[in-house]
Amino acid sequence: MRLDFDLSKPIYQQIIDEFRRQVARGRLAPGDRIPSQRELAQQARVNPNTVQRAYREMEQMGLTETLRGQGSFIRNDPSLVVRIREEMAREALRSFVLEMRSLGFTDDEVMRLTAEALHNTELREEETDDAEGGI
Repeated sequence: MRLDFDLSKPIYQQIIDEFRRQVARGRLAPGDRIPSQRELAQQARVNPNTVQRAYREMEQMGLTETLRGQGSFIRNDPSLVVRIREEMAREALRSFVLEMRSLGFTDDEVMRLTAEALHNTELREEETDDAEGGI
């Protein structure tokens, strides 16, 4: 797992966010073992207490579970991926809507611009598929 930290958020929160992204994107699946706290602290070059806090919060959130003597795992819950993806989508959309409103756009304008962006993205994906010999 590659972690590049920035100053905008506490490091423990960035660790949590990265695990959530990995689950949402299917790179980590329910039941997968995650690095030990010591391993991750060494890998990420952060204080072990920071990693410990991230792991504790992930367990409280229901993202991970620790099995004594076996390590920490992504919680083995089939609905976990759907829940995390929806949470992340809501967070991104909330941020987007707040930014658009701060720029003075009305809800109707936001909807129109969003529909245009979706349409343009679909067209670009179709062009890419055609160029690669896809469907």
